[in-house]
Amino acid sequence: MALFTDNRPEPSSRRAQSGWLGWLILSVALVGTLLATLVPSPYIIEQPGPVYDTLGDVEIDGALVPLIQIPVETTYPTKGALDMLTVNVRGNPESPLSWFEVGAAFFDRSRAIVPVEAVYPVGVTVEESSDAGRIQMETSQQEAIAAALSDLGYEFDATLTVAETSADGPSDGVLQAGDIIRSVNDETFADVTGLRDEIAANGTTMPATIVFEREGEEQTVEVIPEMTEGDDAIAVIGVLVGSGYNFPVDVKIQLENVGGPSAGMMFALGIIDKLTPGAINGGEEIAGTGTITASGDVGPIGGIQQKLYGARNAGASYFFAPIENCDEVTGNIPDGLTVYAIDDLNDALVALASIRAGLSGTGLPSCDAS
Repeated sequence: MALFTDNRPEPSSRRAQSGWLGWLILSVALVGTLLATLVPSPYIIEQPGPVYDTLGDVEIDGALVPLIQIPVETTYPTKGALDMLTVNVRGNPESPLSWFEVGAAFFDRSRAIVPVEAVYPVGVTVEESSDAGRIQMETSQQEAIAAALSDLGYEFDATLTVAETSADGPSDGVLQAGDIIRSVNDETFADVTGLRDEIAANGTTMPATIVFEREGEEQTVEVIPEMTEGDDAIAVIGVLVGSGYNFPVDVKIQLENVGGPSAGMMFALGIIDKLTPGAINGGEEIAGTGTITASGDVGPIGGIQQKLYGARNAGASYFFAPIENCDEVTGNIPDGLTVYAIDDLNDALVALASIRAGLSGTGLPSCDAS
């Protein structure tokens, strides 16, 4: 009589089961990889973009031209670099990224994974977003010229002109392209930032009284602002406004296919450097970012971490960051880069003077200190 029964499968049976299990795992992995490659994600990737020296040349229509050109006034030789930084955005609502592409960016500190709607708000097309970025760039250039010439003691007049209105926005059918904004709630403004701040302060519970000029005739209307979407929601009237100035000096900023307002501060510094004797950067390569108003106030920008890495990759030793971006800068500074916190144009000029004197900005505000 048998005391024990061996019910174990034959070796060939075990190999067959193992083979089927292996094929099953491989199939699941292949399907998962295929889905990650093909299924669109709701994210875009921000990464360091091209770096442009505001003291150098850029290519326009196949020819090299000065990024900042001042054809009539006396200009002076420059040294080193004053780099403006850009962020390259991969993906958009019309061409979404796959989950595989998003996953690959997760382990790269120089890249950021951002919800699509943070860059392309719902209801705004890619073309509309590009147009808005172009207008912001044109406005920032005008603001930078105004800030630089004001610092150098030039005097000039300013106008704020509607570039376009948002469809179905608060000003649709009320304001139109070409209207010159004279005042809001009896307040006048030297730049777009002041206008924007007044509308934001007005809120959405009561109308804003807007005085504007159209074809030489002054008119008054009331518009109730509405809130934008997102974490940084503010009251707006649904118009894009550009600054127009009667400058006594002809300054041309030549740069193609770059949008947004974040190069304003570096444009202003480049203009000042070209119009004053000596190299204001002491011959060093200095990078920076930040919006600027005609009065010289420096404001926060997006993509600061990507710009830090862009500056490091370009070989910059110093980086000027808007003080309002310091919370994003602290803890994310690449090795070899010294960062200074900038609140206005004067802060940037003081930092440049310190660097020029060989003090490397010692004692100046930094993001770590702030």
